[in-house]
Amino acid sequence: MRGSSQAASILEIDLDAITANWRLLADKMGGAERCAAVVKADAYGLGALHVAPALSAAGCSLFFVATLQEGQALRRALPDADIAVLNGLASATPGAFLRAGLMPVLNDLGQIEHWRPTGAPAMLHIDTGMNRLGLPRDDVARLEAEPERLRGVRLAGILSHLACAEEPENPMNDAQRAEFAATLARLPTARASLAGSSGVFLGPGFGFDFARPGAALYGVNPLPGRPNPMRQVVHFKAKILQVRGIDEGRSVGYGAAHRMARGGRVATVAVGYADGWLRSSSNRGSVGIAGHRVPIVGRISMDLMTIDVTEIDPAIARPGALVDLIDAGHGVDDVATAAGTIGYEILTSIGRRAHRVYHGGQG
Repeated sequence: MRGSSQAASILEIDLDAITANWRLLADKMGGAERCAAVVKADAYGLGALHVAPALSAAGCSLFFVATLQEGQALRRALPDADIAVLNGLASATPGAFLRAGLMPVLNDLGQIEHWRPTGAPAMLHIDTGMNRLGLPRDDVARLEAEPERLRGVRLAGILSHLACAEEPENPMNDAQRAEFAATLARLPTARASLAGSSGVFLGPGFGFDFARPGAALYGVNPLPGRPNPMRQVVHFKAKILQVRGIDEGRSVGYGAAHRMARGGRVATVAVGYADGWLRSSSNRGSVGIAGHRVPIVGRISMDLMTIDVTEIDPAIARPGALVDLIDAGHGVDDVATAAGTIGYEILTSIGRRAHRVYHGGQG
């Protein structure tokens, strides 16, 4: 961990856990060729240029990013992989994609028209209820009525996206699956994909030809409210800078948002919202120290937060000691619940000041 001794915060990333999570999902889908990997947003903040090569060595051959720039960076690390760009041609010319060997996910009729002359592979995104990107029903009808619109496009895949996959009993899941299947019957034959992380667990009817997991690879629970089948991936920790005694009734932090109900000790930790430790965790979240949970007290500020260490041995809760922000016993979903958000936001918010340490990843 060279360099970590000087770092105020450390983010350890277990590449072997990520590849194990991908293998679990691939096994549920029926094989490596039926499971892609979503590595957009710098692999959900964990470093795509480390994560994607580890997944490639494990057998993954298809990767999804959000933007052309993400795809260009990934291409340099993975010269032979298939890389698809979810935002399509929104802000780039076909030539830029061709030069980088990237596949756009075509989201509207205009993008199809721009791409068609290239004759190069692309994917097609069909909207079945998310109402974000993708071709709506009227545009699908035009493709069916005017097949020349797709003539020359080498369809490497047809995608849609589930809106409520985290809620297995939500009827929208079956409605989207049925609409997607009906739409596929009206279009040229291509490999089809509907399921993301949670969709993999909805049953075989949602698998189609391949899945596109993202958050579950990085340890986020794809089954909210049930045991997490994924391995823990990150260990995020930060240093105590100072410990002080505070008398009963005295306040802590901005806005005097916390007052000590009794005298005790408060430690100031070198992490704040500039590091992705969300301000919404103020007076709600907790951290680990020496195997004990201690509460966050007062408001989280840009660079610092304060925790109540009254019950912790002063020899342990001391300047220079590390507190556990995310670990195997208190995972990313636990942190998200305290912050009133989702694990996706927690991971992608972790700032660049955290010294990153990678373990494993040899395939």
